[in-house]
Amino acid sequence: MLAYPSSIHGRATLHCHSQPPQFLLSNRLLFPICSRFAASGKCKFRSLFTGRNCHRFGVRAAMDSSESTGDGGTLHIPLQPYSVKIPVGDRHILVETGHIGRQASGSVTVTDGETIVYTTVCLDDVPSEPSDFFPLSVNYQERFSAAGRTSGGFFKREGKAKDHEVLICRLIDRPLRPSMPKGFYHETQILSWVLSYDGLHSPDSLAVTAAGIAVALSEVPMSKAVAGVRIGLVGDKYIVNPTTKEMENSELDLLLAGTDSAILMIEGYSNFLPEEKLLKAVEVGQDAVRAICNEVETLVKMCGKPKMFDAIKLPPPELYEHVEEIAGDELVKVLQIRNKIPRRKALSSLEEKVLKILTENGFVTNDATLWSNTESIAEILEDEDEDEEVIVDGEIDEGDVHIKPTPPKPTPLFSEVDVKLVFKEVTSKFLRKRIVEGGKRSDGRTPYEIRPINSRCGLLPRAHGSALFTRGETQSLAVVTLGDKQMAQKIDNLIDVDEFKRFYLQYSFPPSCVGEVGRIGAPSRREIGHGMLAERSLELILPSEDDFPYTIRVESTITESNGSSSMASVCGGCLALQDAGVPVKCLIAGIAMGMVFDTKEFGGDGTPLILSDITGSEDASGDMDFKVAGNEDGITAFQMDIKVGGVTLPIMREALLQARDGRKHILGVMMNCSPPPAKRLSKHAPLIHVMKVKPERINLIIGSGGKKVKSIIEESGVEAIDTDDNGTVKIFAKDLSSLERSKAIISSLTMVPTVGDIYRNCEIKSVAPYGVFVEIAPGREGLCHISELSSGWLPKAEDAFKVGDRIDVKLIEINDKGQLRFSHRALLPNTDPDNSNSDVRQPPGKLTEDTEASSKSPDKDLSKNITSLPKDGLAEEKIEQPKDKISSPKVTASSKRSSEDDSVLPSKKFIRKSVSPSPDKPSSNKDKMKKSSNKAVGSVSGKDESSLVSGEA
Repeated sequence: MLAYPSSIHGRATLHCHSQPPQFLLSNRLLFPICSRFAASGKCKFRSLFTGRNCHRFGVRAAMDSSESTGDGGTLHIPLQPYSVKIPVGDRHILVETGHIGRQASGSVTVTDGETIVYTTVCLDDVPSEPSDFFPLSVNYQERFSAAGRTSGGFFKREGKAKDHEVLICRLIDRPLRPSMPKGFYHETQILSWVLSYDGLHSPDSLAVTAAGIAVALSEVPMSKAVAGVRIGLVGDKYIVNPTTKEMENSELDLLLAGTDSAILMIEGYSNFLPEEKLLKAVEVGQDAVRAICNEVETLVKMCGKPKMFDAIKLPPPELYEHVEEIAGDELVKVLQIRNKIPRRKALSSLEEKVLKILTENGFVTNDATLWSNTESIAEILEDEDEDEEVIVDGEIDEGDVHIKPTPPKPTPLFSEVDVKLVFKEVTSKFLRKRIVEGGKRSDGRTPYEIRPINSRCGLLPRAHGSALFTRGETQSLAVVTLGDKQMAQKIDNLIDVDEFKRFYLQYSFPPSCVGEVGRIGAPSRREIGHGMLAERSLELILPSEDDFPYTIRVESTITESNGSSSMASVCGGCLALQDAGVPVKCLIAGIAMGMVFDTKEFGGDGTPLILSDITGSEDASGDMDFKVAGNEDGITAFQMDIKVGGVTLPIMREALLQARDGRKHILGVMMNCSPPPAKRLSKHAPLIHVMKVKPERINLIIGSGGKKVKSIIEESGVEAIDTDDNGTVKIFAKDLSSLERSKAIISSLTMVPTVGDIYRNCEIKSVAPYGVFVEIAPGREGLCHISELSSGWLPKAEDAFKVGDRIDVKLIEINDKGQLRFSHRALLPNTDPDNSNSDVRQPPGKLTEDTEASSKSPDKDLSKNITSLPKDGLAEEKIEQPKDKISSPKVTASSKRSSEDDSVLPSKKFIRKSVSPSPDKPSSNKDKMKKSSNKAVGSVSGKDESSLVSGEA
């Protein structure tokens, strides 16, 4: 229940009930006293509520005094909700208004499936100071409660906008801002929340449509409704507002916004889509937007609020004439200055000159608030003393001694802000006129010409990859950093799934790049948007994670800027990726296109003039900013912003074809980069080795609470070890030695022993009366029973062996508990093959003869290939042994084998997915047994490291 203040009209209760559609105009309440006093000519406060001043003091909509009835003062507030179903693609969206957020100037909820977006529009009562941009702010937020979850971070309350929320804010802002009328300075705020999300229907295109409908229902004097849709391409079928599942197979992600007659904004990414397919998608999107806008217009007629057209305050028309008369000739000369900084200073000096001349002539006042309503002095004087009689000069009333002359007509005054706004518009007009009439731009180029390009790579010696790309007065320093999975960017989204980005591009725009002083802080919305555009442009040329398992970060710092810095980031980032050794699929270039829409105004034939590679002034004074990235065959990313009523498909077709020619030229120059990209990994980049183990043995690497993997990292000295449930292990190291150490440890932990495997030079860890325990790999031990230690009878194991001795053993048994049993006797020369439990089947005495022969002739026939066939079939590994590195001492029949008598095979070749043994031990001639054995020997350990035989890694 609402009530008026008792000091004004007693206690008047407002009864809220439904009204017919023609009364649904405004939910703003005005005191009835305003209407009464306004009707009286004696009220000295009349100017507060009548005429143009009413908007200056916060009154936005007048209400009829008939709404106040007697002592009750009852007012009727429109509360009746309205809803309409609008067909979009193969389904309908539900638009509702009047049941939530009724005090806002405009509020709607838009529902698609079970995804609901709520949007409000509010205006400030008092207009802001006039400026060259519309005071519009947009905020979009995805509530985690919409998906039934909370934030995964420490703070459980939604706070600062995330990057993807900022990108959607820009999608909402960009089509609405150019459709706002000039001269409307009431600050406008659009707030949008995702209240429900079903994981199937994306909320971003709904948010654009909801904002356009809310503005159309509000008091903002926007002439046409704006709507937005997403277009996907699955096979040859174009889908309007596709679901998230359909987008997984789509070659196109296009978001388009516009009115029923024109396109205002497009942004999208594609898989090297040709221009014709892109234009077809735009056509499908425009038809869908037109259908939505037609339905919205019907809704606005039913429940829309009256527009504040009388709040539009434009500079006086005569001010344009004064500025052109003073600065016209000099503007022509200033706009011919090629360089940006001198031209900017000359324009600033000319603006000060215009202000000074107008001030000296009495046309300019510094009190902008007094004249912002452009009300003449005569009208103000009439309001202040309406009842006083005025007598014309020279005319005398004989019956009245009070004779007053008529005040002289005041000189028209303009505010300083108005002069600056008009000067900017006049400058833009002269710049467009010069391009159309003379065919030359400010820097002397033709409309199709590209600025000079220079690029160089390897600029920073310690960076993994770097490139400096310069195009005219726009320059980007791109730096690439390679890292492990821990460097990946974590995304906290509505879906309860951890999402990591292995590639991201970060764009920064310091004030020094335009020769100015500014604040340095968090990245602006513009920086986030430009960075995402460049990132999505390059994403498609990156190799898969299996082929290149690095996390890639690209930093683009704009060191000079005069237009199209985001496209310079695309070119520089592509070269930096090559310099870092990333195997990109192809080169990508980007270009920004501009347009002069109405050429007939400047003596042309009326056909829009398309400009290639626009500068900053052409972007500010032109009618379009169309960025296109891709190669010669297709487009990977595009973004278009319009500053006029919109563009048509023929204009877009011409711009896309002209952009393709520009990309070809830029790609040709990039291929001649000097110095060229290194195209190999930097010596400062980390090393990554990928191993495949059995998935069920991953836990052996991780250990309890991750203790084992931490101990491996500390012991080997690697940077990190990443494991996956599918058995993939990634080792990140700074040097090769630490990488090999960790690889050997992991291989030993995950090996699968098989009966018949032979393990060389294994250390005895403990001795018991019934046998010895032998370590075949770190943490893997087994028992060699006393009966298997010698070919003869042995009373005690400690009589022949002690802790630290090294012997060769053969695996003869694995019991139900996984315990290993070894045999040393099976490898002795005088062992009876029938009692050895060995798979090595040879004639008696054959091994001894071969051993003696090899010891007599060590250089004869010793170059061999020892092949390990893994038991799980994951890989096959071959290690070639050079002749001069193998020696074979004589083998005695003694049961005691010292470490000096044992020898192993060296490995001189670094083999992926294998354990690299120590290269300082020679091979025993007993390895010749592999020729007749069904179990092949894979690798053997060195003195300090035990390794597996026939193990998989």
